[in-house]
Amino acid sequence: MRKRRIYLATFLLIGWGFFSVDWTSPLIHRGGAATAKQLFRALIHPQLSAETLNLSIQSAGITISYAIAGISISLLIAFFLGICASGILSKKENASALSARMMRHALTFMRSIHELVWAWLFVATFGLSPLSAIFALGIPYGGTLGRIFADMLLDVPKPPIKSLSASGAGKLQKLFYGYLPYALPNMVSYAFYRFECALRASTVMSFVGLGGLGYQIQLSLNDLEYNEAFTYLYALILLIFLIEVWSSQLRHAMISGRQQNRYLVRLSTLAVLISIAVSWAFIHTKEGISFTDIFNEKNGVYTLKFIRGLLGYGQALPAFLDSTKWAEALRLSFQTLQMSIFALVLAAFFALLLAFPAARKNTQATRGHALMHGFVFYPIRLLLIVTRAIPELVWAMLFVFLFTPGPLPGILALAVHNFGILGKLCAEVVENMEKSPLDSLKASGAGSIVTLFYGVLPLTIPKFITFILYRWEVIIRTTIIVGFVGAGGLGQAFKLSMSWFHYSDITLYLICYLMLIGAVDKLANYLRRAVD
Repeated sequence: MRKRRIYLATFLLIGWGFFSVDWTSPLIHRGGAATAKQLFRALIHPQLSAETLNLSIQSAGITISYAIAGISISLLIAFFLGICASGILSKKENASALSARMMRHALTFMRSIHELVWAWLFVATFGLSPLSAIFALGIPYGGTLGRIFADMLLDVPKPPIKSLSASGAGKLQKLFYGYLPYALPNMVSYAFYRFECALRASTVMSFVGLGGLGYQIQLSLNDLEYNEAFTYLYALILLIFLIEVWSSQLRHAMISGRQQNRYLVRLSTLAVLISIAVSWAFIHTKEGISFTDIFNEKNGVYTLKFIRGLLGYGQALPAFLDSTKWAEALRLSFQTLQMSIFALVLAAFFALLLAFPAARKNTQATRGHALMHGFVFYPIRLLLIVTRAIPELVWAMLFVFLFTPGPLPGILALAVHNFGILGKLCAEVVENMEKSPLDSLKASGAGSIVTLFYGVLPLTIPKFITFILYRWEVIIRTTIIVGFVGAGGLGQAFKLSMSWFHYSDITLYLICYLMLIGAVDKLANYLRRAVD
């Protein structure tokens, strides 16, 4: 009975999300059809001149440099705060629990705010500097990595740790000889995944003055040079693909422990260290940026002024104390929530539709169509790579050219990007599921349809739901940024307030943003427990 009520409430919530778009108004503007044709031609015929290709290589190098710089800061944050958040170094159990909770709350706050929102805040504080974008990448990614690292350290089997304790090992010895050797492969694997995300995030930092592929994409789209835009998009997709392949090979090498694979691990470690050094050297020498550019007296004055503005200092009625402003902010918050729900439904529907043909190994339910599976597998996998490689904001910039300004371009941008991620995750669930129940059904004479409904789906649906709810938590954080290009919700109001220096309005929108994220996180956790 309880599950039925939850399912009914979920369907009502999905229906409510459907009405985030005004379906009675024209959805495609007058030039949308012509623009769609131009985009399709550019997709097939990107600009391949020597000048454009050379610029794409240079821009890719800049994007990689800033992504590496940002992820290096996040790794420092994650390593130290993650260890503290795990509580494995505390000598007293009560102190361990208290400090771990405090650190976890700090990490949660850091990762709750999207990197582009952090970037806008840093620009208002420190000015239009690439370091603002680098710190904006480092803080939320540090919060995410720190939380994951803490969980990985806590998941280390206890017998080896107890053996070290019995032999007289101290806290640091247990960390370096017990916890880290076991957790390191998974930590490295997830760090590479976050680096892939950092590459995508680095491209959207063009909105705060960061160069690279994102800047070139934005410039080309603004100039209606679609052929050039797709050249830079293909360069970004290639980067994401290479990082994914490297991450997969490295994870396999670290887990297998074979002698021939140790060389790949050592070479990768050396390559990472050299890349970090080269990236910071490039930023310092070629870009002429150093930490003294931020931590100086002038920026201190701007920081103090910005903080006072956020607190409403000197204003008769700050926005966060104005009931009419609250009413408008809550309306935009509900619109943002609706957008996230509708985007999640679209992404989940198409991801589940393609999860089985996208699986690398056929299930018993699909093995009879092995030839067809071979024909559809690679195109679908390519589609998943392309859709998730392009950031939501870039998708939104493309859809704004086709549809009228409003929530729909933002919803489609979120749906397309998260379709690629959910499709990959759900396909891996199908690949990794237990095959023995399916073999038993097949041996009892069950056909493909019966095996699908009574074997495959019961094994995969719970994990599908877990991933879908997890992506909802991510989508609600990202929904705000698609509004930066006129796609509705809190993001559009946030950007306008930044442009007009209405800082107390920013405080109000940040409060609503954090309340929205907290509510969705709690609801998603509740739904996960309810369907288990």
